[in-house]
Amino acid sequence: MVHPNNPTGHFVKPDERSGLNRICAGRQLAVIADEVFLDFALSSKRHLSWVANSEVLTFTMSGLSKMCGLPQMKVAWLAASGPKDLKTRALERLEVIADTYLSMNAPIQHAIPEFLQQRHEFQRQLMSRVRGNLAELDRQLATQNACSRLEIEGGWYAVLRVPVTRTDEEVALDLLEKEGVYVHPGHFYDFTADGYLIISLIGSEQEFGEGIRRLVSLF
Repeated sequence: MVHPNNPTGHFVKPDERSGLNRICAGRQLAVIADEVFLDFALSSKRHLSWVANSEVLTFTMSGLSKMCGLPQMKVAWLAASGPKDLKTRALERLEVIADTYLSMNAPIQHAIPEFLQQRHEFQRQLMSRVRGNLAELDRQLATQNACSRLEIEGGWYAVLRVPVTRTDEEVALDLLEKEGVYVHPGHFYDFTADGYLIISLIGSEQEFGEGIRRLVSLF
């Protein structure tokens, strides 16, 4: 799972975590948790990382791409946890797999502590923009009744619920070609029905506000 999910921004709740552990333990399955958006919660509530999950074999992944806003550095990691015997065997196999690839270059390895130290200011600026754009989105949505958004707990995307007048892809292409507004259709993220558009909350405030105005006016 992705914790929090992309693009819905939902965190895995404690009861869901317990249920997933029971399912995995009963079927000898491992949990693979992608936590690249973990630092980007929209409230002050802390959400536990899967890195401390001891019930079942668990692989927790993250990296600098989202955490520090440095996708070009290509730095990521995986932490294994769970029952000692399963973890030991998994790490032995992962070591073999890792040995088949080139190692991370030394300058980047030495720079990682500094990158991590600098993440706080980047995250502060990013979340300030996300919260501002989310407030502007809600302000504009409140002026009409055709479109709405799904609840969001973290990350930097919002899912819009729009009238189903045609396929999401047709709507997205129309917005791009006629209005210069770029959104993702819901099927990019396996939404099984039409009527969903995914928008980014990290654009500049002025452009974001104008883009939402054009999007809403389409309906």
